[in-house]
Amino acid sequence: MVRTFYNEMYQANGECRPHYQAFARWLAETPKELLAQRRREADLLFHRAGITFTLYGDEQGTERLIPFDTIPRSIPASEWRIVERGCIQRVQALNMFLADLYHEQRIIKAGIIPAEQVLANEGYQIAMQGLNLHRDLYAHIAGVDLVR
Repeated sequence: MVRTFYNEMYQANGECRPHYQAFARWLAETPKELLAQRRREADLLFHRAGITFTLYGDEQGTERLIPFDTIPRSIPASEWRIVERGCIQRVQALNMFLADLYHEQRIIKAGIIPAEQVLANEGYQIAMQGLNLHRDLYAHIAGVDLVR
């Protein structure tokens, strides 16, 4: 079985996608050493700013840099409008879920999620029960991964 992967910048026939053409020209003209230097600088900045994480259960307990790509993903506006609606919907659903957990708990009463998975979870904050938040924003920051 031959595995193929989607290439954001190039089509299967090797042609550069229209929305990447200016960036592809810049990338082709930029010395590889400069790109490597910029990557090292970015890694250093991430480390200094504490943009790191530790894996649970990692015996070494070492901090790792948040993975990132120095080559940006470019999404045409027509595609982004669809993605944006999906991201907004996902965050709204997350806030609705949290509002339910801290108020009526319908999802628990319906047996969809066992009560012990929520109420015994260290992340569940009993002090939040019944607390009404402005615009029901329980998660005002959310990371949404995009996968094509």
